[in-house]
Amino acid sequence: MRVKKKLPRGGSAKPRRLPSKRLANSQLEAMIETVITDCYNESEVVTGWFTMIEASLAVPFETRVRGVPVTVERIALSDADQIVAVCSRSRDRQTLSILDLPLPRRRPEGSDWIEAYRNSLGGQRGERR
Repeated sequence: MRVKKKLPRGGSAKPRRLPSKRLANSQLEAMIETVITDCYNESEVVTGWFTMIEASLAVPFETRVRGVPVTVERIALSDADQIVAVCSRSRDRQTLSILDLPLPRRRPEGSDWIEAYRNSLGGQRGERR
């Protein structure tokens, strides 16, 4: 005798993906203000963004870079004062500017800070995969 599996609410065996929410301009502005308050130069601003993103972003997470699946292991600050994502695939590791990092459809917790950072640099919201 076969036993039928009970389906989750909604009747679908696959978990439903929720659309990623866009932050309102007022939310983005408040996040930007939180980071840049008390910063005296560009280096301090970048360090502020790095600190906030690193503390908030849930890593590791999976995304696709140029169609290739990668794992974002951590966020780092480069010697050139750029915020980068350390991505891996098998044994290979590479850094990618956080501005160029495509976020997955199911966004990791804390990715709103990446969106706010992009917005602070002229509205660059990055692409979504």
